[in-house]
Amino acid sequence: MTDSDNAFASLPQTWRAWITENLERGCSPLDMANSMARSGQHSMAAARAAIDAALRQRAGANGDVSAPAPAAASAFSAPRAMPYIDVSSNRIAAPDREVEVLFVLKKPQVILLGHVLSDEECDAIIAHCGTRYTRSTVTAEADGASVVHEGRTSEMAFIQRGETEVAERVDRRLAALAHWSPECSEPFQLQKYGVTQEYRPHYDWLDPDSAGHRAHLARGGQRLATFVLYLCDVEQGGGTVFPGLGLEVFPKKGNALWFLNTDGNHQPDPQTLHGGAPVVSGTKIIANKWLRQERYG
Repeated sequence: MTDSDNAFASLPQTWRAWITENLERGCSPLDMANSMARSGQHSMAAARAAIDAALRQRAGANGDVSAPAPAAASAFSAPRAMPYIDVSSNRIAAPDREVEVLFVLKKPQVILLGHVLSDEECDAIIAHCGTRYTRSTVTAEADGASVVHEGRTSEMAFIQRGETEVAERVDRRLAALAHWSPECSEPFQLQKYGVTQEYRPHYDWLDPDSAGHRAHLARGGQRLATFVLYLCDVEQGGGTVFPGLGLEVFPKKGNALWFLNTDGNHQPDPQTLHGGAPVVSGTKIIANKWLRQERYG
């Protein structure tokens, strides 16, 4: 038995059974390793070594002659594509508009972009949704249902793909900025906040350990990145806050906030905790755009 095979054999029976069961279910080795590391009982390196060993044993038991030998590349070694924004210059030439880079935080990556939308585009998107707003919901971890939650007191509306030309135009612009197919993104979700309304700190990534979130992961994979489009100015309050980073971004009409939700292996990044601070005066309207691993839906 090699040292790498030992990484699996030396685990407690409960963990060996957990790895075997999840591999049989077709779970992503990366998601599994991330779960093991989050448990606090294993380092990421130990988790990956154990899963690699289990994969080799499984391939051998199935008589797979094409399976990798013990010295072959790890299941975790292949790089994964990620959306990205090119911030090598202070201005970005989008296909139909020049966008300003206002600030960049490198880790986790948070970028504020200026003049992403014109005033007319912001007004048209707001007008399109009119009075269709309903109470905002969150995804229940137990069963994936959309439920009202006291931590999210805003109202929401959706603009589906193909519904209106102005949203399609902005969608194409965002896809070009992020170097990511517009088909690998969710529809625009508008959020409307009145005085005192907020969204308490939360993550945009979907938890692969949550039964409710797994159903949503099956519809396009992980949420790799987020665009927050600010569709109006706010008199006071309503900033996008990152509590762990000491960062708050205030809404400015036409600007867009971008941040990555995962690391380069598509694993959830706990540093991306963020929220919408209460509006003190005025109204805040934003449009969220979430970029997925694969074609959405």
